[in-house]
Amino acid sequence: MSPAAPVLAVDIGGTKVDAAVVTAAGEVVRASVARRPTGRDTSREGIAANIRAAAEEALAAVPELRVGAIGVGSAGPVDLPARSVSPLNLPQAAGLPIDEVLAGLVDGPISLALDGTCIALAEHWRGALVGTQNAMAIVVSTGVGGGLILGGRPISGASGNAGHLGQTFVRTVEGDAAAATLESVAAGPGSVAWARTQGWVGETGLDLAAAYREGDAVAVAAVRRSASAVGQAIAAAATLCDLEAVAIAGGFSHVADDYVDLVAAAAAAASVHAYARRCRVVPSGLDGDGPLLGAAALALGA
Repeated sequence: MSPAAPVLAVDIGGTKVDAAVVTAAGEVVRASVARRPTGRDTSREGIAANIRAAAEEALAAVPELRVGAIGVGSAGPVDLPARSVSPLNLPQAAGLPIDEVLAGLVDGPISLALDGTCIALAEHWRGALVGTQNAMAIVVSTGVGGGLILGGRPISGASGNAGHLGQTFVRTVEGDAAAATLESVAAGPGSVAWARTQGWVGETGLDLAAAYREGDAVAVAAVRRSASAVGQAIAAAATLCDLEAVAIAGGFSHVADDYVDLVAAAAAAASVHAYARRCRVVPSGLDGDGPLLGAAALALGA
C-alpha cells in the first residue's frame, strides 16, 4: 500500500456501526461517512450484514479513491488470534469473524483492535496525547473502555483486550462481581441508577447533567462518585504503567464542566507515589470522529 493511500475505517459498537474513508493525513472524507444499526436484539446475520453494508456504502461514496487497507475497532472483548469480536452488548455476534464479514472489499490488509485501543491511537495521533510515549485514553459513556500507549506504541495484550479498564474492580459489592466494576459504578447508566436509589427522580444522563448544574445534592454526589471511581482507576493504571497522561473522552465525561478536574483530583489523591501523581489527566483532544480516526490510525500504522 502506498503511504499516501486512504483507508477504510470501521467502528463496531453496541448500537451502531460507523464506517468512513480516511486519508493518510487524518481527514475523514465526509461524503463517505456511513452508519447502520447493530443492537442487542439484532440477529448475528443482521449484524454482519450491516457491518458490511456500512463499509460498502462508505467505499461506494468515493469511487475515485483507491483505498489500500481496512482498520476495524470493535467493542470488546475481541480475540485477535482468532480474528473475531464478541461485543458484550451484542450477544448474537459472539465470535464474529471480521475477515469473513469484510472479505474482498479492498485489495489490502484488514487490521483489528479493541475500540479502546483505537481511541488511544487516535488521541496519540491527532488528539490530547500527541507527543507522549506512555499514556492512556479512557472513554466514559454508556460503558467505560480504555486503551494503552506504552513506549510510543499501542499495547494489545495476548488476546487484544489490554486497557479494558471498565471491567476492573473498584468497589466491594457482596455476591455481584459485575456490579463492582468501574463501568457499573462510573458509566452513565450506573450513575443514573445509583442517583435514583438515593431519591433522585431523573431518568437519563442528560437529566443528571441538568440537575448537577442546578446544584441538586444527589446529582452532585452521583457525578463525584463517578469521577472518584475513574480517578482511582487512573491512579492504579498510572502506578502500574508509569503514565505521562490520560485523556478522558465519551459522552458522560461531559456530564459536568468540571468532570475531568474532579477525575484528576481523585487520581492525585489516590496515587501513593510522586511519579503517579505527575500523570496529567486531560480532556480528549478529538471530536466525534475519534473512533474512526483510531481505526484509520490502526490501518495506517500511525
